[in-house]
Amino acid sequence: MDCGAKVTLYVHPANEVWNDLRVEIIRVENEDRLAARLQARNACLLAHTKLSEDAAKELSKRHFLAGYAHLPMHRREPGWLSHCQLVLTVSRYCIGLLERVGVKNVYPEPMYGVADPERGDPDAPIVKRSPYNWDGRKLRDVLLGKLEPLAGFFSSRETYLKKPGLTLGIVSLIAPIKQFPLLFSHLAPILARHDVNLEIFGSGGYAQVRDLKRALAPIRHRTRFWGFQQDVAAVYPKLDYLLTGLPEKEALGLNALESQICGTPVLAPRAPPFTETVLDGQGGYLYRDPREDHGADFEKLLSSLGKRARPDPRQASNHLAVFSYAALVERTRRLLEHLQNRMPA
Repeated sequence: MDCGAKVTLYVHPANEVWNDLRVEIIRVENEDRLAARLQARNACLLAHTKLSEDAAKELSKRHFLAGYAHLPMHRREPGWLSHCQLVLTVSRYCIGLLERVGVKNVYPEPMYGVADPERGDPDAPIVKRSPYNWDGRKLRDVLLGKLEPLAGFFSSRETYLKKPGLTLGIVSLIAPIKQFPLLFSHLAPILARHDVNLEIFGSGGYAQVRDLKRALAPIRHRTRFWGFQQDVAAVYPKLDYLLTGLPEKEALGLNALESQICGTPVLAPRAPPFTETVLDGQGGYLYRDPREDHGADFEKLLSSLGKRARPDPRQASNHLAVFSYAALVERTRRLLEHLQNRMPA
């Protein structure tokens, strides 16, 4: 809208996330209903959710179909994206992966996401919540979700207070793409040899949290889980450094951007997409992937943190400006011009 385009949003009736947007919203139950509600021909359709291959093939015959690849094409098949006249994605890393697997018509500019750390109250207290996202479709999760409060895991309503010593933090969903259990199978023994606290703000499925706790066993007494926190602007400034997950399944890493915008530097593996989002020495520090050297470079970096100045990522303002809303608007203007040139007359 801020680029002057007329937008109609087609969403499932159960999806209420977009209700507050100032655009026309049409509720459609499935792909067939979507096709029926579109104009007869030559609509410009940008699909942000996965379509079936049959639907993508049919829609592309009558309309200009652009598809959005939110995840990197790492051990994935292009599927429905192969039928799109244009494919958009969120980083140069993802662009390269799409091209490598033979996807045609990849838009050459990444549609970088915009960090929004100011949502919520930056002065809000951080109160302990459950680290689990219970899945209501699984009987096990339903039962465990009911038992968890009885076990007193978060009944104390503990409030966060930073501990003495170096504090590293995770601010993220505990999701498979982050690969936190694998990461800490290498890093936890190293952290155990140093005066380091680990604070985890986020939640995940039962298996992911279970496996992460197992990997963190060497530092379990210096690790705290705080669950999902809405007021992330209150969280980042209370950390010395943010830790990312492993790189190859990550499309961009908005938490790394949020952290830098809040003034907290990032520690990340030296690999895409983190080499796009973190300037080494300014936005934080990059280290060799611990799967390659058993964490030797990470330990060398960790040992040096107390001897070097802690960077303030906000000083890298030109770099962070690329991920601002104003920059997103300009990228979208260029995209609209590209679409106008591609659309039938």
